[in-house]
Amino acid sequence: MSLADKVIYQIYPKSFYDSDGDGIGDLRGIIEKIPYLKKLNIDMIWFNPFFVSPQNDNGYDIANYYKIDPLFGTMADFEELVAKLAQNHIGVMLDMVLNHCSTDHIWFKKALAGDKYYQKFFYIREPKPDGSLPNNWTSKFGGPAWAPFGKTGKYYLHLYDKTQADLDWHNPAVRKELFKVVNFWRDKGVKGFRFDVINVIGKDEKLTDAPKNTASKLMYTDQPIVHQYLKELNQKTFGQEPDAITVGEMSSTTVASSVAYTKKGNHELSMVFTFHHLKVDYQNGQKWTKIPFDFSALKNALNKWQIGMSQGGGWNALFWNNHDQPWALSRFGDPIYFREKSAEMLATVMHLLRGTPYIYQGEEIGMINPNYQKITDYVDVETLNAYDELKKQGLSDPEALAIIQAKSRDNSRTPMHWDNTVNAGFTTGNPWLKPKDQEQINVAAELDHGEIFPYYQKLIYLRKHYPIIAKGSYEPIDLNHPQVFAYCRLYRGQTLLVINNFYGQKVMYGLPASYQGQKAQTLISNYNKNLQEVPKTLALQPYESLALLI
Repeated sequence: MSLADKVIYQIYPKSFYDSDGDGIGDLRGIIEKIPYLKKLNIDMIWFNPFFVSPQNDNGYDIANYYKIDPLFGTMADFEELVAKLAQNHIGVMLDMVLNHCSTDHIWFKKALAGDKYYQKFFYIREPKPDGSLPNNWTSKFGGPAWAPFGKTGKYYLHLYDKTQADLDWHNPAVRKELFKVVNFWRDKGVKGFRFDVINVIGKDEKLTDAPKNTASKLMYTDQPIVHQYLKELNQKTFGQEPDAITVGEMSSTTVASSVAYTKKGNHELSMVFTFHHLKVDYQNGQKWTKIPFDFSALKNALNKWQIGMSQGGGWNALFWNNHDQPWALSRFGDPIYFREKSAEMLATVMHLLRGTPYIYQGEEIGMINPNYQKITDYVDVETLNAYDELKKQGLSDPEALAIIQAKSRDNSRTPMHWDNTVNAGFTTGNPWLKPKDQEQINVAAELDHGEIFPYYQKLIYLRKHYPIIAKGSYEPIDLNHPQVFAYCRLYRGQTLLVINNFYGQKVMYGLPASYQGQKAQTLISNYNKNLQEVPKTLALQPYESLALLI
């Protein structure tokens, strides 16, 4: 199979399944659930980090790249997991956090102790002559991007949490160490790598202020040198594996850059995660706001990336959900009145596009935002910082909490719902984050009588058996329609029409005249329609999806 045939499942180990009752998911828990994963028929699993970490950013602050954190198990557990997944024809994709490391990492500790060699691993700078910070950049988690470097009077750069010190990729010794990390895991049988925030590694050696009214991220994101670094990473590590699969998380990137990152002949990455379609419910571009999603902006973002990447020979990673996003079902669907149908509609939209689909754990059973009623139920550092900032801006407790409920990363980090018991079958202990709504939404019920999981199984089957889905080109249909997102896929004389009603109201939808009356095969329908020719108009039900092969 090619990259285009594959479907990748994401597991957030901390929240998947707890085998030992300590309230935290672990590797043995994942091993126990391999039969469930096999049932879905996915090809590879992307695991969020389970390396040694203080867990200040849920494992993205790595203190040792070579060891499994005892929270999650042992190296023997990992090796068993890889072997048992391989027996079930499921590959492993590990999360490589190479832009920064924990301030608990030995490199940073040695730097702090005065070791000049390791001080060059980081961006350590003197304050400005007036005593102010080295520059005006802000952290993505709020506040300045600089923290005091011990008692030296200098500062170190942290684009994320202050315990996540940015690594200086200009230093060849840094790159050599990071390439060693990737090769260590390759030797363990790992064929897939997801590179965290990888397009911010290209910071200039001179870290100048962002001009007035310019976001500081524009000073270090997507710089040309990133391509040079990725080519070197490819050549020295995973590029030696003919069947390696890689994906880069790209912050605030462009179509042109992403084509360059993923075009085969460039020898950089297999595909990229981009996020423009998930910012259509940001007021004035600000995440911590609460407004209805802009349907026109959503369609245009998806369309722009489909066309641009296709024309340039690039490749998209397709997704609605991950560990950093609230549930798409709560953002773009109707979790109360049309949970099943809107979940299936969203799945249809994404899985029939050009690219490689990713499924985030729980998506396939229709999980939704927990809407915790107290800020103390949330644990995510970004969320808690945002809540404090919203309160400083003058919002009331209920107003600030409503925004947190809509946008917190903890929404999708709630434990996987395995059954309807008090801890959702996730743990016999005290869960690190509370499950919610498991009485109605859980794996046991879904496998027994649900419709979302079988729908995902069918979408995965179609991608593997219909080349038009894996290999076809993409064209939009009537992007201006206020309620429907429709597109077609084209391949070797065939056309696949994909029609999706994004709202809870019925609508009469006129099909393109050029297709009307043609014989058709209904590949999938979330209302069990079986059309055998293309009609003039379709009476679409709330959140209805339909795919017709012509």
